[in-house]
Amino acid sequence: MRILVTGGTGLLGARVIQKLARDGHAVFALTRSASSYGRLEAIGGTPVLGDLEDTAPLSLPAIEAVVHAAAMFRFSGPREPFFRVNVDGAAALLTAAEAAGAQAFVHISAAGIIMDEAGAPVRNADESAPTFPDHFCSYLASKARAEALVLAANKPGFRTIALRPPALWGPGDPFSRALPEAIRSGRFAFVDGGEYPFATCHVDNAVEAIECALQRGEGGRAYFIGDRDKQTFRAFVSSLASLQGLSVETLGSMPYWLASAAGRLLDLIWAVTRRDGDPPISRSMMRMIGREFTIDDAAARRELGYFGRTSRMDGLRTYAATHG
Repeated sequence: MRILVTGGTGLLGARVIQKLARDGHAVFALTRSASSYGRLEAIGGTPVLGDLEDTAPLSLPAIEAVVHAAAMFRFSGPREPFFRVNVDGAAALLTAAEAAGAQAFVHISAAGIIMDEAGAPVRNADESAPTFPDHFCSYLASKARAEALVLAANKPGFRTIALRPPALWGPGDPFSRALPEAIRSGRFAFVDGGEYPFATCHVDNAVEAIECALQRGEGGRAYFIGDRDKQTFRAFVSSLASLQGLSVETLGSMPYWLASAAGRLLDLIWAVTRRDGDPPISRSMMRMIGREFTIDDAAARRELGYFGRTSRMDGLRTYAATHG
């Protein structure tokens, strides 16, 4: 197949390009900058210059499918850029993809779009759970709206599917990279000890789900995808820390209400003082990682043929394989 992938320099997009290219597909990688051409070509992608934020119509080569893995992700920051990149960008890509002849459009959404604002635990949620397009978290709100746009675009000859992975992890993921400094500096503390179930999705399992969705699945539908192995948030962080010779045993903890309040205060300080980057704690961060969150991905397993072949131990080994 001739497949266009967005987000090719990111954690998931790069892995998708590599796998699709190895499987013999002609892979095109959308990029805003010619400076990334070398990196994309090295992993098997043919660069296509284009900017999803540009007001001019996007021009794509003839393609059969799109994998939209690009997104703006931060825990804090002004609201408008999230909607410009994640919502308007998805709309522009849908239009361009259909014009280029694409018959399948696989959108990488986010499992967290079903998280409410109050911080209620989420237990084994399936696709019938409501989403929150006006969420205080700009990332979650924009992803909820983008998903709705993509699914509404489904029609005969143009099949659109949204995949909803929870916390993505794998070699080079931002959380693992930031963890050592956060632990050593004393800035990392668990919420409620981290002793709550927490769904994750290894990047290779997400790639597996994408390959399934390119071939199968009902158009106009969203599907949760996740790892087979279940664990607590504390166990997840501990396993990533141990890969880097670190322990979480001496880390502190705070109740959710206090963590959320602290995040709200720091968000305000960062906004008023116009500081760069995200604060060490934010309200959105605490909502996304500070409460029980588990999903039911039976629909993806039943309808897409998704299995989640990469186990917890296999996933941890990918870090050593990448750095070894």
